[in-house]
Amino acid sequence: MSQWSLASTLESGPGFREGIAEFGSHLDLSKFGAGLTAAVFGCTGPALIILNAANEGGLTNAQAVSWLFGIYVLGGLLTLGMALYYKQPIVGAWTIPGAVMVGIVLADFNFAQAAGAYLVSGILVFLIGISGKFRDLVEFIPQPIIMGMIAGVLIEFTIGIITAVQNAPLIAGVGLIGFLLFHRFVPKIPGIVGAIGLGIGAAIWQGSTALTSISISIAQPILVTPVISLESIITIAIPLTVMVIGAENMQAIGVLQVEDYDPPINSMLVFSGIGGMLASFVGGHNANIAGPMTAITSSEEAGEDREGRYVASVIAGVLFGAFGFVAAAATSIVNAVPGTLISLLAGVAMIGVLISAFEGSWVSTSRYQYGTFFALIIGMSGLSLFDIGAPFWSLIGGVLVSLILETEDWRELFGEDSVPDSSPTVDD
Repeated sequence: MSQWSLASTLESGPGFREGIAEFGSHLDLSKFGAGLTAAVFGCTGPALIILNAANEGGLTNAQAVSWLFGIYVLGGLLTLGMALYYKQPIVGAWTIPGAVMVGIVLADFNFAQAAGAYLVSGILVFLIGISGKFRDLVEFIPQPIIMGMIAGVLIEFTIGIITAVQNAPLIAGVGLIGFLLFHRFVPKIPGIVGAIGLGIGAAIWQGSTALTSISISIAQPILVTPVISLESIITIAIPLTVMVIGAENMQAIGVLQVEDYDPPINSMLVFSGIGGMLASFVGGHNANIAGPMTAITSSEEAGEDREGRYVASVIAGVLFGAFGFVAAAATSIVNAVPGTLISLLAGVAMIGVLISAFEGSWVSTSRYQYGTFFALIIGMSGLSLFDIGAPFWSLIGGVLVSLILETEDWRELFGEDSVPDSSPTVDD
């Protein structure tokens, strides 16, 4: 692939100079609150998943810290680069389902073999990105079906609002009251800031935080020489590649489209591949564009000015990268914040995205309704087949159902003569 063809594949953006120059003018409490929420979400429960995967895989503490360092620091750098250059609320992190899958099979491989699989996965993601074909695929899938997938996948987080209040009425309940009160009576301060402030205050008052137990130390990454084996490629690299593309990137693209952004689809995949390749050399699985965290920073809770929401991602990226440098203290940091409060904050941050997704699914058009419905329920089900998560199967199922039941809706895309007449339409 020549330099010219790579440059022509990557989408252009406003540039770093403009993104940096306008950062201060867009910075406000809304951006800070959304960025902080995204970072706290990404540095708490997900970090425990990595630690648990490392434990199940028999890694040493030093290897686990190196893994954390790689994905968090590179995820933060990926965020800063994409958000500042494109001025869009894109967040880089890592694939959570991928970490769960790796934890299950990691015991069958040594650290270097696992790193080899991560390297291969990063290369595959990179090659698919520079081919430019992924953008064609995204543009082929009808927008309502993508919105149905986003609604189905993210609704679990908003349901977490109710379960958090049920499990911790004082902490999560006070946080939810803070969100509602600020949203209704203090419009100049975003509701999520009220949820953070009152929720943390309630947690401290109840003695549910462990802030004094946090011990900070700088992480020392381990350089690894990846060892590539056919078994690790089949077991780890290929499923991981599908997760990065079909789950994380697809979800992030969808939430950005919900909020009327034109995401740099090829670049998001190319740099996810680069992140995966670099992370492998310190024993980390793919550092890539993150779906849920992008949803948080692109929502209305990040401010009414869509043009400035990238600032929330920049804040998240800085905090995310900083967490990687103190990865050795990950356990104490994660345990310092109540999990129920994190669930509440993630849920309220995604309310706006979900509302927009439902509007894009059925309100804005009467086409692809069956496909959109099946995309929604498959996403809600959390279906996982062959270690591939619900976002991928949600799109596959939605498109297949729509092709079978909504032939007329596809005629404009395929042409009149290429679609059979035997299938019923939604109007039938």
